[in-house]
Amino acid sequence: MSAFPEALVSPRAQIDAYLERVVSSMDAPGSLREAVGYALLSEGKRVRPALAWHACVCAGGTGTDSLPGGAAIELVHCFSLVHDDLPAMDDDELRRGRPTLHIAKGEAMAILAGDAMLTHAFGLLAGEVVDPARAAVACRELATGTGRMIGGQVYDTLGGLPEGLDDLSRLETIHTGKTGALLEASCRIGAVLGASEPDGGEAAERLGAFGRTVGLVFQIVDDLLDVERSAEEVGKKTGKDAAAGKLTYPGVMGVEAARREAERLSEASVELLAPFGPEADPLRELAAWLVVRDR
Repeated sequence: MSAFPEALVSPRAQIDAYLERVVSSMDAPGSLREAVGYALLSEGKRVRPALAWHACVCAGGTGTDSLPGGAAIELVHCFSLVHDDLPAMDDDELRRGRPTLHIAKGEAMAILAGDAMLTHAFGLLAGEVVDPARAAVACRELATGTGRMIGGQVYDTLGGLPEGLDDLSRLETIHTGKTGALLEASCRIGAVLGASEPDGGEAAERLGAFGRTVGLVFQIVDDLLDVERSAEEVGKKTGKDAAAGKLTYPGVMGVEAARREAERLSEASVELLAPFGPEADPLRELAAWLVVRDR
């Protein structure tokens, strides 16, 4: 199996320590803190906070400057996973090899824990980013990314896409929201917290475009794995989207064309990093890895 790029997740220890502090300092009933910790501190690569970390460094800051932003994004990401797993949504019983939150703690607590994580994300940015102008921009970026993610989920789950789109445009509309929006927000918020300009300047634009592009690469490869690999190889159930009649990149473009599109987008994402030096190497490694991953 192709190894996940370690350079990307090298700040994992600092990110995890910060997330643990976030949970322990929440002003909430103990049972709610426990449920949030169950969802937030479970095994995971911390890709989104890691993206924020490296984007922050690319923009001129330090990795630790990104921690409030990365933690806020991870809170939103985990809120979305908890709610996606609910019976009314994907109705999943396992996540990362253990019972989903609603199985472990009950549906009511899962809903409330998701609500708490979403709310706390914005409070974290407002309370821990010292510069008020920067905090406001970071909150706006998080709100935009979260709204686009939810919109993508609506289109993917309930339909209602704009009229007149061809199938490829429909796919891009769904997945730049559902999959790419938080990846883009991670990079943009990292740049905001690292750049000299409170809005992140050109770095936020380039790095945000990088996050949006690799989000599409991730989705295309995910679709390819879903049709080409077994559940044992991939580590999750395969064939699920095709069985549900959902649009997929291989279904719309064909397998080989989808693979070429993933490679093209990977190259385009690397080109966006051209103005940055070796500090962007972990992001370049991610773009290269995504097209060869096998699970």
